Formats: sequence, structure tokens, C-alpha cells
Amino acid sequence: MDWKLELVAVPVSDVDKAKAFYAEQVGFNADHDHEVSEEIRFVQLTPPGSGCSIAIGRGVTEAEPGSVEGLQLVVSDIHAAHAELSGRGVDVSEVQEFPWGSFVFFADPDGNRWAVQALPNRG
Repeated sequence: MDWKLELVAVPVSDVDKAKAFYAEQVGFNADHDHEVSEEIRFVQLTPPGSGCSIAIGRGVTEAEPGSVEGLQLVVSDIHAAHAELSGRGVDVSEVQEFPWGSFVFFADPDGNRWAVQALPNRG
């Protein structure tokens, strides 16, 4: 049996601002935006090529906005990812090289922190 992680809740304070950041700046696909009630709004966004999405909204999680750390995306070309993010206006770190891969880092408007990794060649 497969056990697939397919949705991660990311706590935000301003749903529209966060949706615009993830969709317009980071480049995630905006899959759903559904207002269930005055208390619940569910927005699902998916990184291109990913089997896992994030959920933001009202009533999605009780975690404090900005409290998520360690979210990680994996790309084939860290320099292209850096250029794309910075070109879209994301405040992204410079490329950092480690034995376990190359990384750039960024945060959403609330401070939820992301890493983008390109795996090292395993030649």
C-alpha cells in the first residue's frame, strides 16, 4: 500500500495576499479557492510537477501564521530556480552549496520558511 503525503496546511494571516504570493510570485498552480462558510475558506495551491499541495485559508489550521519551517521543494536546476524566484519578486537567498545539495531559501509574507534544493550529482 502506498502512503502519499498530498496536502500540507500552511498558516497565513491574509489569505488573498498569501494566495497572490504563492500563485503569482512563487509560481504555484491555484487549484481551488472555495468559501465553505464565513468561518472556512479553503485554498489549495500546487507547485508545478508536485504530487503534494499546500492549503491556506480561514479555518484550515489553528497554527500561528508564519510558524511553519522546513518546507522543501526539489528542483533539477537551482540557478534557474533562483533566477525564476528573484525574477518574480521573491526575496530569495543566494545559492548555497552543501555536500547534500545546493539550496536557496525564502519565506512567504507571514514568515513561513521554505528551502529549495537541487540534489548533488550522484555520479
